[in-house]
Amino acid sequence: MLISLTVGKVDAGVAVLLTSDKRLIEFPSILLPPTISSGSIVDITVRRNHASEAASESAFSSLQQEILSGFGTQTPQAPVLKCRNVTQTSVVLEWEGLELGSSELRGLSLWRNGAKAGNIPNPTETRATKISGLAVATEYTFHLVLKTSAGTYTSQKLLVKTHKMTDLSGISVTPGLMPSATKEKLKETIDRIGARWVPETRIDTTHFVCVEGRGREWERAVEMNVPVVVPEWVEGCEREGRLVGVRGFYLGAERPRSSVPPEVQRNPERTVPQPQQAPVSASQQNVNGQLPPQEDDVPPPPPPKGDDAPEPVLPEYQASVEPAAPVTLEPLVAEKDTDSDDDEDEEETAEASVNASASKPPVPQVESEDDDEDDEDEEPEAKRPAAHKQDSSAGFDDVQL
Repeated sequence: MLISLTVGKVDAGVAVLLTSDKRLIEFPSILLPPTISSGSIVDITVRRNHASEAASESAFSSLQQEILSGFGTQTPQAPVLKCRNVTQTSVVLEWEGLELGSSELRGLSLWRNGAKAGNIPNPTETRATKISGLAVATEYTFHLVLKTSAGTYTSQKLLVKTHKMTDLSGISVTPGLMPSATKEKLKETIDRIGARWVPETRIDTTHFVCVEGRGREWERAVEMNVPVVVPEWVEGCEREGRLVGVRGFYLGAERPRSSVPPEVQRNPERTVPQPQQAPVSASQQNVNGQLPPQEDDVPPPPPPKGDDAPEPVLPEYQASVEPAAPVTLEPLVAEKDTDSDDDEDEEETAEASVNASASKPPVPQVESEDDDEDDEDEEPEAKRPAAHKQDSSAGFDDVQL
């Protein structure tokens, strides 16, 4: 098809062409002859290239099929959550590699009891996680949530129950540097309590047991915050029949030594053997057929008497008190008076004086300090027993001792 066009204006890159009906067409000036100018008439032939069109359509169809087969048929898959290990206060969960298909990963999170517990770091490489700080003998529900560019996918809900303190099946022990005999004894103890023997330090290792802190596995245990304890901790769990604390069993920590032998600690019914005494022959027995007294049965020697006796030690409140002098009563012997008439006269005179004094009114007396002192001096004499006073007028028969 031939078309005649008039050049209206030529610029550096575009030329303006006019049709016969006065329509404007912008045309690349590089496709026009270099000698044209405004007012020139050019003939342009236009035809369809079917071969090139078919080739281009075929290439585009192949590209679409490749994209569909590579991305359109593979969809993301929901993760499958599993439980690797359970203890009294922790749970170790694991899952297989994520299948994202043709989508892009947006994030992976862990949920506990219907609430978000946290995001999984580096989800394309991480295959397990450990949740600590759980309650003893308590049920928990866990599930994963995978977010991709193609949508959100949720794993199945996993029900886990933490162990009781007497259940030691969740203990996973990794051995470190120790003598061969100690390691064999440790392995036998672990088998008896139902725990697991883990050759290398992993995420589910609960305790690292050794007697010397060095080595590659010890370094990994320290990096992963795994408790490093001594073999006596495993023996303590077996002896108590439950999970015991690790505070006193850390490597390098001072532990109190028990005076009771381990055999007695395992079997409380057994008693500590007492030292046996030498047998006593028949010649050493006494006449009554009894054994002579032992050292513990011999009574202490009697205290010394006389001048050799030590002075008694009194307490502080008795040391300052001086004992009172004992009062001795001496019998009084009265002499026999043969003159009885004189005695009767003296008695009548005494009675008459008493009656005369009773009929007179009492005379008040003024006491002074000197009188008080005299009374105090005379008071002991008044308090003396009547038995100490001699009555010269009494006869021998009237004296009482």
